[in-house]
Amino acid sequence: MLRLSLGLVWVVLILVGASSADASEGGRYEEEYADLLLSFTEAVDAEVGTRVDYPGLAKEPRWPAMVAELGQVDPSSLATREERLAFWINAYNILVIDLVIRHYPLESIRDIGSFFWPVWKREAGRIFGKGYSLDEIEHEILRPMKEPRIHGAIVCAAISCPNLARSPYRAGLLDDQLNASLRTWLARPEKGFSANRPEKEIRLSRIFKWFSEDFGGREGVLVFIEPYLTESQRNWLTGNREEVGVSYFDYNWRLND
Repeated sequence: MLRLSLGLVWVVLILVGASSADASEGGRYEEEYADLLLSFTEAVDAEVGTRVDYPGLAKEPRWPAMVAELGQVDPSSLATREERLAFWINAYNILVIDLVIRHYPLESIRDIGSFFWPVWKREAGRIFGKGYSLDEIEHEILRPMKEPRIHGAIVCAAISCPNLARSPYRAGLLDDQLNASLRTWLARPEKGFSANRPEKEIRLSRIFKWFSEDFGGREGVLVFIEPYLTESQRNWLTGNREEVGVSYFDYNWRLND
């Protein structure tokens, strides 16, 4: 009887350990999300950077199953800052795609909402029984974590957004992934960064204007972007930072399809 009891204890401990491991890794949704991104997105040499096949995803039964798995993750079980960041970045991007799928066809994600009730404030999905809007995830969860690199990772389904990463963000790889997303975004001269050296003028994504406080203001933005530019761009900007003029690209809200 004692042996049987001890055996049951070990089984319970193993199951609890496996469950904790799943939670700490952000849930089992990640592997399915990774496969779906590879199958239904395409990297292109254009302003959009990554195109999403929304009609294809709408017909794919694995998509709603993956969204359901995401919704089963208990955010309070995520032990580290990296786990929380990776999970909520993925959640934002997944719920954006899911919103578009549910309303496709449309020209812009903003068409889902209205002037009085914009898409950002509508419930985008449920996670562990609680409904979340995109605004809640961005402004009440992610931005308070004081990681400005999130602005190169969360993607609101628009052409002028940063390129959608074609693999999930993962806690163990997060630092490298966030850096790579910023480099890829700023490398697009139509929406990330461009420089007119003779005129000492640069143009940046309007995201750096909207969220300048997250980067420490205008000077903070310039210091922030330097590590993610090419060596030539970085050296030029460092030498001209005090006198360079800054303007911002118009934001193209057309869908990233």
